Amino acid sequence: MKLASLKHRRDGKLILVSRDLTQAVDASDIALTLQDALDEWDTLSPLLQARYDALNDNNVGERFPFNPADCESPLPRAFQWADGSAYVNHVELVRKARGADMPESFWTDPLMYQGVSDKFIGPRDSIELCDEAWGCDFEAEVAVITDDVAMATPSEKAGSHIKLLMLVNDVSLRNLIPSELAKGFGFFQSKPASSFSPVAVTPDELGESWQENKVHLPLEVFLNGEQFGAPNAGVDMTFDFAELVAHAAKSRYLSAGTIIGSGTVSNLDRSKGSCCIAERRMLEILDLGSPKTPFLLYGDKVSIEMHDKEGRSIFGKIDQEVVPYR
Repeated sequence: MKLASLKHRRDGKLILVSRDLTQAVDASDIALTLQDALDEWDTLSPLLQARYDALNDNNVGERFPFNPADCESPLPRAFQWADGSAYVNHVELVRKARGADMPESFWTDPLMYQGVSDKFIGPRDSIELCDEAWGCDFEAEVAVITDDVAMATPSEKAGSHIKLLMLVNDVSLRNLIPSELAKGFGFFQSKPASSFSPVAVTPDELGESWQENKVHLPLEVFLNGEQFGAPNAGVDMTFDFAELVAHAAKSRYLSAGTIIGSGTVSNLDRSKGSCCIAERRMLEILDLGSPKTPFLLYGDKVSIEMHDKEGRSIFGKIDQEVVPYR
């Protein structure tokens, strides 16, 4: 299935979106919101699936054209948004950029932070920035949404709790990070609201590209109309999504609707490009002695998308412009 949330009050109104992302149908009579659907997933998902199949078979008369600009993130807000760093190559490069060593434990124990989840940015809404000097950066990622996960669930069982997948732009304020982390208490001001793809999909929509709890497809990032990177999300992923979910649940329950991010997708193969500016700047330092690519400025435009092997968009496109906060 492919699900989205039309802009409506705080939590949106649930719709189903056709596989080709051209048509949609109201699903709010089954579940008013995506959170409602996740709360009763075992009961409601068969009803949603039946309507989704009818939509793709052109057997629903009340369908309408799908417009991502009318959508919030699939979950406009969430009980938990925890972002990992599954691509340790990326972690190593970014830490080098701020002169920090990387402990060996990072290869065996995932990093994870808890981010802003009370209000996400819509997939076509602007990124509001108070000050360009803060070093605004995009981070293109993949995320999963879980059902209820019991505390201490092992990774061998955690994969069964993954119900939906999305793309992410995890907005970061790079120049605020060093002083904030130096306090020894983690991210806060340096990690504002993130945005997610217009559509969330069930794993079966990915076909053979969903294997070993990883998405084996390139994640395409464009900055001001030029491709910035297209690394494969299934390559060089040190921790798969089942391991990330298990890590998050080590000492707590995860409620249905918990979002777990992969962290910035990154490949060791530099020809695939990068999914964030900070990584490219570090590579420029290594190759040229100094960074050349600036962080985001007002008017810059970022898009993030993933296509299947036949070239069809899976999640729709995150397409955003950086604007001054007023």
